[in-house]
Amino acid sequence: MDKFLLQQQVLERLAEDLLQAEQAVRSAHETATHEENIAENKYDTLGLEAAYLATGQARRAEAIRLAMANWRLFRPRPYDASEGIQLGALVCLVDSDDKQQRFFLGPSGGSMKLVSGAQPVQVISCEAPLGRAMLGKSEGDEVSIQVAPIRQQFEVLSAH
Repeated sequence: MDKFLLQQQVLERLAEDLLQAEQAVRSAHETATHEENIAENKYDTLGLEAAYLATGQARRAEAIRLAMANWRLFRPRPYDASEGIQLGALVCLVDSDDKQQRFFLGPSGGSMKLVSGAQPVQVISCEAPLGRAMLGKSEGDEVSIQVAPIRQQFEVLSAH
C-alpha cells in the first residue's frame, strides 16, 4: 500500500466534504435571510434556526479546511522498528477472531474508510483511542482499548 496514494485519497475526500459543507452554508444562509422567513411573532423561528444551522455548517467547513491544511503538510515517514508505530504508519491488526483490520495513522481531521487495492483501510488519528494505544507498539505486540464496558484486544500483525 502506498502511503502517499492514501494521503491523496484523504485530501480528495476532504475536498468533497468541503464542497458539501460550503453548499450547506449557502443554502442555510439563503433560508435564514429569505424575506418569507422574517419572524412575524416570537414563535416564528425558522429564520433564526436557519441562521444557527448556517453558523454550524460554517464551523464544519472551517474544520475541514484545517484538516486539509494538516494533511497537505503531512509527510508520512517510513516505518522505523526501533521507534515502533508512529504517525504515518500503516498497521495491520488482528483480533481474537482472526479478523484483520488495516489502519493508517494520520493527522487529525481525516477519519474515514478508504480502499487501497482491494483492501479497506481505516484512517485514524493518533488522538483516537486506538491510535493512541498503537503508538510505540511493534509487530507481535498487543494493543488493547476499553470501549464502554468491553475491552478490545488486538495483536499488531504488521507495520509499515
